[in-house]
Amino acid sequence: MELKNEFRVGVPIEQAWATLTDVEYIAPCMPGAKLTEIDGEEFKGQVKIKVGPITAQYNGVAKFTEKDESRHRLVLDASGRDSRGAGNAAAEVTAEMTADGDETHIVITTELKVTGKVAQFGRGVMADVSEKLIGQFVESLEQKLLESAATVTGADEDSEMTASQETDSQDDASAQENSGPRKIDMPEPEPVDLLDTAGAPLLKRFGPLAIVALLLILLRRRKR
Repeated sequence: MELKNEFRVGVPIEQAWATLTDVEYIAPCMPGAKLTEIDGEEFKGQVKIKVGPITAQYNGVAKFTEKDESRHRLVLDASGRDSRGAGNAAAEVTAEMTADGDETHIVITTELKVTGKVAQFGRGVMADVSEKLIGQFVESLEQKLLESAATVTGADEDSEMTASQETDSQDDASAQENSGPRKIDMPEPEPVDLLDTAGAPLLKRFGPLAIVALLLILLRRRKR
């Protein structure tokens, strides 16, 4: 299934590119996600979700397959599996950026394949959940960018910071290629609460029994 999300960030396109290709920098902004390892252009991580008291964890790997700075276009291949083996997911994520004055407009297109019990909820619910999670990500990212910008005064200094970010990212990438996999020490994230995130869309599309069904699905996973 194809999911499409659009958003804006309040920074120039070169800064947006440098930021969004720095996975270690943006990982804390992703709801429920934890980056655990970087090996060149390949990344490993975890995503936690919960429904009420029940928590599930997905372990995954992602890799940049295209990074075209001249077109401000990048493609990421990702796959993940439920830690209890109850389902898996694979996605090709394409991000395209366009300048809009001092802001950047970003379109993310996701080709998603999901197996297991979660797949039965279909594209509509997943699209609603995706939109909410992207919204949370953008809010966290913009706050992070504002905090960074608050330490810099003047346009020249701001340009120097952006150039420094790009240089540091390139140096880090070179160091990673030379030294092999690097473990990332990130705090444990709060799981994505599906009742909070998907509750309204589920109720709207399927009625109250959808929430019960989702709880039963995760309960079965937990028992296996």
